[in-house]
Amino acid sequence: MNPIDPKHFWIALQFLTRLPTPKQEAAEPSDSARAVLWFPVVGFLIGTLLWITDSLLGAADPMVRAAVVLAVWVLLSGALHLDGLADTTDAWVGGHTDRERMLAIMKDPYLGPMGATAIVLVLLAKFAALTALSGGAMLLLAPVLSRTLIIGLFLTTSYVRAGGIGEAMASTLPGTHARYVILTVAVLALLLFGWTGLLAVSAAAAWLFLFRARLMARLGGTTGDTAGAMVEIGEALVLITLTLV
Repeated sequence: MNPIDPKHFWIALQFLTRLPTPKQEAAEPSDSARAVLWFPVVGFLIGTLLWITDSLLGAADPMVRAAVVLAVWVLLSGALHLDGLADTTDAWVGGHTDRERMLAIMKDPYLGPMGATAIVLVLLAKFAALTALSGGAMLLLAPVLSRTLIIGLFLTTSYVRAGGIGEAMASTLPGTHARYVILTVAVLALLLFGWTGLLAVSAAAAWLFLFRARLMARLGGTTGDTAGAMVEIGEALVLITLTLV
């Protein structure tokens, strides 16, 4: 089966966004894994919609524009990754060094105070960056690179929750094609955005390296929640990095 069948794009779009799509069912676990290869494309679509929103609000007050763009950003994903961020933070703080307790906390549907704080801090960081700097580069690079990080994480890290939503994605991810996708995204970022792209790619890669190291030390692998946390913090880090330069 072709690992980049367009069917898998629709599966990826259904999973990562709340945009209307033709109904697609993953016929087998490998379909979910192949859908991961389309995550950067979904990120590009999200970034394009954010760029259009930002352009339409170009004459508005910077804080109003940033608030609207951020709201659209959250709505497009249905707060999927924010939920993962909250669960991961609660588990990180409440689980201490107990791996099984961390996994149990992540599975708990209730939101703890540390999880809520993490959501507020990440959204605040994004809002501040969007207020300070606008433009297509940052709005495209942040969602694309952060979703490419999921490919890198699943490619290099075992999935530790049996039956979790990301288990099929991580366990049968086509390794060769995944590497090509990561390389293609990095090269395109450099060619299209020059030094801006280099800085964004460097920030994203550094975050993947550091986050994966901490995951291996605490959990021995990854889960869907930790992947969501990586996306949210990765987006914020890319935005902040670009505002600093």
